[in-house]
Amino acid sequence: QVQLVESGGGLVQAGGSLRLSCAGSGFTFTSYTMGWFRQGRGKDREFVAAIRWSDSSTYYADSVKGRFTISRENAKNTVYLQMNSLKPEDTAVYYCAADHYGRTPRDYSEYDFWGQGTQVTVSS
Repeated sequence: QVQLVESGGGLVQAGGSLRLSCAGSGFTFTSYTMGWFRQGRGKDREFVAAIRWSDSSTYYADSVKGRFTISRENAKNTVYLQMNSLKPEDTAVYYCAADHYGRTPRDYSEYDFWGQGTQVTVSS
């Protein structure tokens, strides 16, 4: 049974930091590109960051570049999203996802498995 379990969300003031974690099980984690997406209230789901399985190449949305860092720890089947200098517009439910091929890491439709999401709220 495939599972992706996110943790680390919460309430933080603008300018603060959070680190999200996503633990995967039930699939070969090392063979999957891992991504983070987010969905704010009343908004579409949007790409945040991804890290390829093959060479650990990373990809970021322009809105988070320089503030967020994605990393993975294959020994723990876990992907992380370090979020610094948070802004109120970062408020959203954050989802992690796994993509077997990683051809277009920014495209949410390419991802095979999804977590349930974790809420991040940034107060001004």
